[in-house]
Amino acid sequence: MKKVIPPFLFLSCIVIMIIIRNLVVIKEIVPRPFNYFGTVLIILGIVATILVRKEFEKNNTEIHTFKEPRKLVTHGLFKISRNPIYLGFAISLFGVWILLGTILPIIGCLLFITITNCYYIPFEERIMENTFGKEYKKYKAKVRKWI
Repeated sequence: MKKVIPPFLFLSCIVIMIIIRNLVVIKEIVPRPFNYFGTVLIILGIVATILVRKEFEKNNTEIHTFKEPRKLVTHGLFKISRNPIYLGFAISLFGVWILLGTILPIIGCLLFITITNCYYIPFEERIMENTFGKEYKKYKAKVRKWI
């Protein structure tokens, strides 16, 4: 699993959602033009991830899941969520789901959230606790995992 970085999982989930939508057509639950609200969520999620990436660059720390962090970032979107990039990806995936307009593509959203919550986040939190110790535990006690 170490070779599957979160952006690849995110893009894979989008592909899965589109394939499901095109293979299994079920009655639309979000009709046009209301499904276009999904684009707002897609943009919101992408903007959040870009802001966090810039924050990592500004603080000269590692954004890659499987590399050692150099600094604990606790400001900006990290005041709201310990995992704002994953939150941004999830918001974008929900946007894709709404845009597609049917129920079954939600499988991609659930797949992303499950893998992230069960694998990536626990992996990263172990590294953060080992690297930053009490400082990270204090931060973790104040800020929720997602929102």
